Amino acid sequence: MMPIIKVLRDTDADPLISLPTYETSGSAGADLRANLPDVDRKSGLTLAPLERRIVPTGLRVEIPKGYEMQIRPRSGLAAKHGITLANAPGTIDSDYRGPLGVILINLGPEPFTIGHGDRIAQAVIAPVVQADYVQVDTLSDTARGVGGFGSTGRG
Repeated sequence: MMPIIKVLRDTDADPLISLPTYETSGSAGADLRANLPDVDRKSGLTLAPLERRIVPTGLRVEIPKGYEMQIRPRSGLAAKHGITLANAPGTIDSDYRGPLGVILINLGPEPFTIGHGDRIAQAVIAPVVQADYVQVDTLSDTARGVGGFGSTGRG
């Protein structure tokens, strides 16, 4: 059964900006769009190199218990302009009801302007499993053992 994500627009959000949408029938992520405050709608928001900012979507969501919304970068923005997420992937928990913002960072060499209505990220809905954490005196042995970062390959 497909989960239903309830969406509420913020009172100052532009209602002409679409709700999250899947661009193709095989898309894993629904595109999130910038829904900028009135003062920035014409000029957009410009991110200087290495600057990060929370870009508003104008939305709030209700995610069913047992699911999360993962906020992921758009590959085209990352490859062409160096625009990505500072916390990729971001997680929106099922009990969060505040504004949905996207933490963008400009890793490119040039300033980049985000326009009102631009697609800025993708939302992927995923099931969540919570675990019990139990303190123990020992852990089982494995072939890898204590090998850390890069221990299973080059680097």
